[in-house]
Amino acid sequence: MAEHGFKVCVGNRSHAKVETTVARAKAEGDLPIVGSDSPADFCSKIAKPRKIVLLVQAGKPVDLTIAALSEHLDEGDMIIDGGNEWFPNQIRRSEELAKKNIMFVGMGISGGEEGARNGPSLMPGGPKEAYDLIEPIITKVAAKAGEPEAPCTGYLGPIGSGNYVKMVHNGIEYGDMQLIGEVYDILKNAAGMGNDEMATLFEEWNKGELDSYLIEITAKILAKKDDITDGYVVDHILDKTGMKGTGRWTVQEAAEQSVAAPVIAAALDSRYISGRKEERVAASKLLTGPSDGVPTVDKAQLISDLQAALYCAKVASYAQGLGIIKAASDKNEWNVDLSLCASMWRGGCIIRAGLLNKITAAFEKDASLANLLVDPGFAKELNERQLAWRRVVSLGVASGIATPAMSAALGYFDQYRRESLPANLIQGQRDFFGGHTYQRKDREGTFHTLWDDTHKDIGDLTGRTAGEV
Repeated sequence: MAEHGFKVCVGNRSHAKVETTVARAKAEGDLPIVGSDSPADFCSKIAKPRKIVLLVQAGKPVDLTIAALSEHLDEGDMIIDGGNEWFPNQIRRSEELAKKNIMFVGMGISGGEEGARNGPSLMPGGPKEAYDLIEPIITKVAAKAGEPEAPCTGYLGPIGSGNYVKMVHNGIEYGDMQLIGEVYDILKNAAGMGNDEMATLFEEWNKGELDSYLIEITAKILAKKDDITDGYVVDHILDKTGMKGTGRWTVQEAAEQSVAAPVIAAALDSRYISGRKEERVAASKLLTGPSDGVPTVDKAQLISDLQAALYCAKVASYAQGLGIIKAASDKNEWNVDLSLCASMWRGGCIIRAGLLNKITAAFEKDASLANLLVDPGFAKELNERQLAWRRVVSLGVASGIATPAMSAALGYFDQYRRESLPANLIQGQRDFFGGHTYQRKDREGTFHTLWDDTHKDIGDLTGRTAGEV
């Protein structure tokens, strides 16, 4: 903010951190940043109407910080929470602050250390009046992307929507990272490629349709030599993946909205399994994979197949994430623009990728698109590349190399593209053991069958489907 000419006051419980920040601002161009030593001092140094951005740990710390600051705020002031917060908490805070006529915005921020200095993706949700006040600031601060270049931010909708979009962003991030990890596993253990060779491949992929931040940093991670011992850093990293909880929230919300998100769910499950390192070490001594090992593969063909499969799986993953946002937006009457979501993810954030230009265009062309998969352009690409996708998944199964996210993406594609699914049998089972009834393809109405002699007439069927989601 200061680099864009805005005067900034900073505050922190640690006075040392405040002093360090002010000193750094002075050294990096005499930037207009001043410090404060208390909530009262902090609020007194900010012009009215005050615009305060919180960057503290989600949960209780946010509530405590708001309580400390609100004592010194006036009507018309604004608090913006930039943390990864569970969206119902933001709705609660907004309602509480509204009683004091203090505006509240929940703004998802993505970009990590690089975005913090060079421009992040900003995902705000709150009163439109509040957004209009901060719009001149955040559009300058946000990353820029696209042609023509545009800020990676915009008004998403009422309170809750911004944090919801950021939550799903993180869920897509989980899926994207898992898909890349599975490709790495196959390149290493099926194609027999070393780190330098893989790094070169990912670097090359990053120049084409797989262009993305995560592909870019994967190349750098694979190539990084270890400065403690011999070899590469990646080979010394313990295979246990940490997490902060936003992926879990995304899967929970997918279930709440009755939207399938198998790629994100598979990525979350994979992190759970990775965390059971000791159990896996013990299991590796008892459980075996295919006795014949990895089938012989044509290396060039496999690399080509992996590129196509990764692209297809990424499209399916984005389709699932955007489907969750659409369902929640409809339910909560947020009116979130999916093209804006894709547009603000094109730069600054962790999932930024060239693919998002095409996703943005798809929803700009048809805002009512039921699913990204049925956009004519993406449908054509998926249809043309599906055989490569299937070969990769088949190789994983035959080799005993787990590809849970890649397989889940293909399964999602195969279910969504079919006019008929075996759900008729499952609904018949539900009617058999629970009298849950069913609908027919050849006539209107609700039906129940007396499947064998143990079944009796259950009478009026009207209420038999009550409680279904």
